[in-house]
Amino acid sequence: MDFNQHMRNAAYLGVAEETRLRFLESGGWTMAELYRRRLGPVVVEDLLTYRKELRLLEPFRVDMAVAAITPDARKMKVRNRFFRSSDAAACATVESIILWFDLEARRTIVPPPELGQLWLGLARTEDFVRMEG
Repeated sequence: MDFNQHMRNAAYLGVAEETRLRFLESGGWTMAELYRRRLGPVVVEDLLTYRKELRLLEPFRVDMAVAAITPDARKMKVRNRFFRSSDAAACATVESIILWFDLEARRTIVPPPELGQLWLGLARTEDFVRMEG
């Protein structure tokens, strides 16, 4: 919580990250598998936009969609939207620019085809655009 008893910005970012990680796990890409392959998602930019407050212990839901992606899924913009459960009011949006990273070589990479297809198959935002590599 922040000083005004609202969900703090770091909490929104943490929930957005957890949502992405749960998506990966649901597609068979556990943290152990990513570590075994020595690759991982790297967030290079987050944009957090507030609309309405979420208060202490107030129930909410989060969705996730791709707003932009390269054809090889090397780079993408993922959008998480936060909604209050009580009235479905849109509370906040987190947009993250994500790259796939080779943890050994310390450089960006094209993800394995099956991992790329997982992201390419994710729901797309209404304003989706194709990214250049």
